[in-house]
Amino acid sequence: MSSKSEIKLHHVLIVGAGAGLSASIARRFHSEGMAISLAARNTGKLDDLVNETSAEVFQCDASQPDQVDVLFANLDRSKTGAPDVVVYNPSFRVRGPFTELDPDEVYRTLMVTGYGGFLVARQSAIRMSKAGRGVIIFTGASASMKGYAMSAPFAMGKFALRGLAQSMARELQPKGVHVTHVNIDGGIRSEARPGRHDAPGKPDSMLDPDAIADTYWHLANQHRSAWTQETELRPWLENF
Repeated sequence: MSSKSEIKLHHVLIVGAGAGLSASIARRFHSEGMAISLAARNTGKLDDLVNETSAEVFQCDASQPDQVDVLFANLDRSKTGAPDVVVYNPSFRVRGPFTELDPDEVYRTLMVTGYGGFLVARQSAIRMSKAGRGVIIFTGASASMKGYAMSAPFAMGKFALRGLAQSMARELQPKGVHVTHVNIDGGIRSEARPGRHDAPGKPDSMLDPDAIADTYWHLANQHRSAWTQETELRPWLENF
């Protein structure tokens, strides 16, 4: 691997793709000339983004080992080949009083948020370690750092994802694979979700997904002498 920062990125895979942050990341990387691959359980929702970014789409439930294996096998056979940047962005949560939580829904939260991250990262690391280069970015949340009342399952899953990122970074970064975790500590602005707008009289009180995508692009292109393992993003009005 070159000691320069001029290594050209060609192909990004975004797992858990949708109309929010994932779409902003896809647009940002596409604007830099990168090939885009999108993976999601429901691919029908991605038609507009595909038209906008010329992305290749793959159906995949990231919590299922066989589906993740097939995803990466298909990527290997695709015209763009294995990705050199992978963003893990799926999320599922169940809320409620701790003693009333449905064990099946808790299990699903852990499988999507934590176990799925392991499955996707494992397949990514196999390929990137052989190549001696690559970037794996995990999307975290406020719950990665602190467990909130009525939200134990999400905290469990996001804590697991953060621990995974830390362990992987220590093992894989000496092999040329940059592993980084992004704590999104605040609400993300979204036109598709009612109520997800800036507070009256307080512009930029919510995170702009395009601004977050700028940070992802920066992380993917960092010089290896100064890699970020973890970063926190919060709007200027968010309480620490």
